[in-house]
Amino acid sequence: MGCLALNASYEPLTILPVERALRLVFDRKAEVLEADDRRIYRSAKERVAAPLVIRLKRFVHVPRKFRRQVTNTFLFARDGYRCMYCGRTKTQLRGREFLTRDHVLPLSRGGLNTWDNVATACSGCNNRKASHLPEECGMHLMQTPSEPNYVELVWAVRRVTRVQAKYIGMFYGDEVLDALIRHADDEHEPKGPAAEHEPVRHLALVS
Repeated sequence: MGCLALNASYEPLTILPVERALRLVFDRKAEVLEADDRRIYRSAKERVAAPLVIRLKRFVHVPRKFRRQVTNTFLFARDGYRCMYCGRTKTQLRGREFLTRDHVLPLSRGGLNTWDNVATACSGCNNRKASHLPEECGMHLMQTPSEPNYVELVWAVRRVTRVQAKYIGMFYGDEVLDALIRHADDEHEPKGPAAEHEPVRHLALVS
């Protein structure tokens, strides 16, 4: 589990390795907003809880990219890692089945590789549909394909925790927050005070 780095404006920037986040904190370039007391790093002089969220003290300019190309990573995340024809998730697929990208209007019939013409399909449904339209082979989409909310997808595929999702939601709004919470990996969420016997990690970067 990494550390969420926020800009000085509280804009979410990226997920950093904990060691990199600690370096920024010790160099006084960032401050810790949330920490995981269950994971302790130790140097010769001090013990430090692993940061979950840090905020840079100086604003960093980030170039904007307003549109993203269709990729399977974001397509599958948009569709909830579920086949849009049979409804099965990737964990329910059997044997050699897997998730694929389906073009609702096939490329061979003039379809484009655009967000409104692609859907996640299991390999079985994709083979069954082949170069047909869904209705031509008795298949129906569970939802109409559309351009996704990129902010939600970028953070959903990184599987942030609920604590980290809260800060992302504070910047981008409740709609994104609700979506992120659905994706949050609760297994990695700190649930209480530091455990008495939690392993202590040695932190070489602290002098």
